[in-house]
Amino acid sequence: MAVAGKPVLYVVVCAAGVAGGVGELVSAAQERGWEVGVVATPLAMGFIDVAAIEGQTGYPIRSAWRKPGEPRPLPDPDALVVAPATFNTINKWAAGISDTLALGILCESYGWGIPVAVQPCLSAAQAAHPAYGESLTRLRGMGVRIAEFAPGAYSWTRVLELLED
Repeated sequence: MAVAGKPVLYVVVCAAGVAGGVGELVSAAQERGWEVGVVATPLAMGFIDVAAIEGQTGYPIRSAWRKPGEPRPLPDPDALVVAPATFNTINKWAAGISDTLALGILCESYGWGIPVAVQPCLSAAQAAHPAYGESLTRLRGMGVRIAEFAPGAYSWTRVLELLED
């Protein structure tokens, strides 16, 4: 459960090959004083060690909508990071598509007025697609802080640094 006085960070995890390392991001955020809740795309659930992350955060990983009347399993966020952020999620989010819980939360985050940072993880070929650049422009216009894309290199902590910038 939420620790009084600690800010809450939502970590949205997408189905990218590096997703299994998300525990590194959770640890780094906790070391910086964040209470962490994880939201995963449905496909990302197969990339991460669910039991380990739930043990690390103390919360269930959210990947599906809750039923009417069910309690909210996570406290409200004070900030949100998306890592790894896939080509698919970035483009759907920028277009306002909310067909998974993770995308629904990302789309709502604009209205919450909280800091949001993104660490993309995609191929150079995907990054060359015009939709990707257009989506980044739209997200930046919404105030989203976006880490530079670097093929072959992935930083789990850059999104936290972006929240502090």
